[in-house]
Amino acid sequence: MMDYLAELKSYLDEQGRVKEWPSKRNRGKFQKLVLEYLATKFEPGVTYTEKEVNALLNQYHTFNDPALLRRELFESKLINRMRDGSAYWCNPLQN
Repeated sequence: MMDYLAELKSYLDEQGRVKEWPSKRNRGKFQKLVLEYLATKFEPGVTYTEKEVNALLNQYHTFNDPALLRRELFESKLINRMRDGSAYWCNPLQN
């Protein structure tokens, strides 16, 4: 399941936190891998507030942009949310 961690190694620090958002040059493959990695940090069946999503994402990245990651996770359909943003939950990883 975590086969992609070897490919992500250059983007992770020693604690397994994402150090940087992949550049446009690496956009497709590595951004998808980063998002899939972060999606594994959400508990299935748990509903999160936006504040809780930000706190969770802040534990797993060091570049201080949880809003970018939250938006990208949603746009990639790895997490879902209520239309008003009041609740978030994870979606099963799509292959």
